[in-house]
Amino acid sequence: MDRYELRTALLAAGVSPDAFQLADAHEYQPVPPDFWFLRPGDGGWEIGPYERGRYRLWRRYASEAEAADALFHILAEHPAP
Repeated sequence: MDRYELRTALLAAGVSPDAFQLADAHEYQPVPPDFWFLRPGDGGWEIGPYERGRYRLWRRYASEAEAADALFHILAEHPAP
């Protein structure tokens, strides 16, 4: 899945729209205080949390599909209590 399909899947799974940011597909202004992100970086795709004004790289993936699948797993299959 790409980031556009990920947006649709996360919203369909009931994930709050302000819980994630997807490069060029789902971005908020003003920026929420914390969320998970997916973005291109360093020749691949990165995911991680944005907290207290800082992006923190959690993992890097070779493809957008791998990164999107990982972020879906984090947000939709294992939501915070």
